[in-house]
Amino acid sequence: QVQLAESGGGSVQAEEDLRLSCVVSLDNFSARCMAWFRQVPGKEREAVATISIGGDTTYYADSAKGRFTISRDDPNYILYLQMNNLKPEDTATYYCAASWIGVCRDPLTESSYNYWGQGTQVTVSS
Repeated sequence: QVQLAESGGGSVQAEEDLRLSCVVSLDNFSARCMAWFRQVPGKEREAVATISIGGDTTYYADSAKGRFTISRDDPNYILYLQMNNLKPEDTATYYCAASWIGVCRDPLTESSYNYWGQGTQVTVSS
């Protein structure tokens, strides 16, 4: 059973926008910290954006600040990542991640998340 399902990736030109979605089928979505990570082949997975329970606190990688926005739709169990002004260096597989219920550790650390989606590919060409 797929518990986190990402969608919205694709191939775009530089300066275009994409919105990623992650439909979550875990219990108590609203009580979980959530995040988007990305990975390029041969490199470690890195946090792109994170959001707290309730959505009051967000963190962004320096490369994402000012261009990406993470948000959550708790009633519908969906996590979003709006990506504007995309650059070729944003090319990666993007993963949705969820924490244990009510347990939110270092938001930028991969080990803080216990559930992962299969990923969606984003390719940005110049």
